[in-house]
Amino acid sequence: MSSASENPEAEQGLAARVRKKFNSGKDPFELSLEFTAPPGFTILFGPSGSGKTTLLECLAGLSRPDAGRIAAGERVLFDSDLGINLPVARRSIAYVFQTLALFPHLTVEENVRYGLAHLPAESKQKRTRAILESFRVEHLLHRKPDEISGGERQRVALARSLVTDPCLLLLDEPLAALDAATKSTIIADLRGWNAAHNIPVLYVTHSREEVFALGERVIALDRGRILAQGTPQEVLSAPRHEMLAQAAGFENIFDATIASLHEGHGTMTCRIVGGVDLEVPLARAIPGSKVRLAIRAGDILAATEMPRGLSARNVIPGKLLSLDQQGATVIATVDCGPRFEVHLTPSAIHSLDLRPGRNLWLVIKTYSCHLLWN
Repeated sequence: MSSASENPEAEQGLAARVRKKFNSGKDPFELSLEFTAPPGFTILFGPSGSGKTTLLECLAGLSRPDAGRIAAGERVLFDSDLGINLPVARRSIAYVFQTLALFPHLTVEENVRYGLAHLPAESKQKRTRAILESFRVEHLLHRKPDEISGGERQRVALARSLVTDPCLLLLDEPLAALDAATKSTIIADLRGWNAAHNIPVLYVTHSREEVFALGERVIALDRGRILAQGTPQEVLSAPRHEMLAQAAGFENIFDATIASLHEGHGTMTCRIVGGVDLEVPLARAIPGSKVRLAIRAGDILAATEMPRGLSARNVIPGKLLSLDQQGATVIATVDCGPRFEVHLTPSAIHSLDLRPGRNLWLVIKTYSCHLLWN
C-alpha cells in the first residue's frame, strides 16, 4: 500500500486477503478472497452461506483465518506470515449485528458510554452527547432499550459502536427488520457521520434494493469466492453468473443453444428450450454452444395485438395463463412454449383488458437478454 503522504485515503482504507477452511458437516467450505475497500460504503452481497458473515468475523478478530493479511491503512491487524493477530479490543473496529445486543438494564446514555471507560468523565459525556445528537436520539438519554422503538434502538446501537471512533465499521444486515422509511433516514444519518470521519463501511445485505440505495461499491460473493465487484450497475444490472442473476431479481432464466451469429449487427440468435428464438448481444461463442439466458420480468412488454414498427428485435406470441397481484405489481405467466414471467401494473391489466386465456405478444429488447457464465 502507498504511504499516507502519497495517497491521502491509504490511512483509512482496508486491504484484506483471507483464507479460512471449515471442515465440519457434509459440505466443507473455504473462504478464499482478496479485496480492498476505500472509505465509504462497500456492499457485501450474496446468498446465505456465501461467506459474508464469516468474512466480517475474520476482519473483526472474532474468527482467525488460516492464512492471509488484513490491514486498516498502515495498521496490520492480522498477518499469518508475520505472526500478527491483534485481539478484538485492539482492532478499533465497530461491528453492528442484526440483533443489536444492547444491554437491556442500561439506559441509552449508559449503553453508548460503555466503550469509553478509559476516558475522563467530561470527555465521556461530551462524546456521548455528540454521537447521540448525530443520530437524533439525544432526547432518549434516560430511556432503556425496551422503552424505545426498533428504529431508535438501531440508532443507539450505531451510536454505541461509533462513539469509539473506529477505523472500520462492519454492518451485518442491521436494518433488515426496519421499514423502508426508517431504514432510509438511518442510512442518511450514517452517511452524514461518515462524511466527517471517512472510514470504510462494509455492509452485508441480501436485498438488491439496498445495494442500489446504499452502495458505492459492491463485492458479490458465492461459496467463499468473489464473483464480481464494481458499482451496483456493473455488478447487478448485467450479471454474468447465474447466482448473481437470481439474487439480482432476474425472474426468467432459460437453457438455450446458440443458433447463429450476426457479427455485423453485434448480435446472435439463441434458441431457448421450448422452441423460441431470441436475438441477444453478441458474445464469444460458436453455434451449437449451450448457454443460459436471464431476462428481468420488468423488462418485458406485453401487447394484445401484433406490434409493428418497433426497434425491439424480439416479438414472441403466447397465451396468458394467470395473473397474480402482489402489492403494486401484477405477475403474469405467459406460455410461449417456454413460460415467461412478466411484471405489469394494475392499470395496464385494466386498460388492456387482460385475463387468462387471452393471446399476447411479448416484446423484449436485445440488450435485456443477458448471457450467464458459470
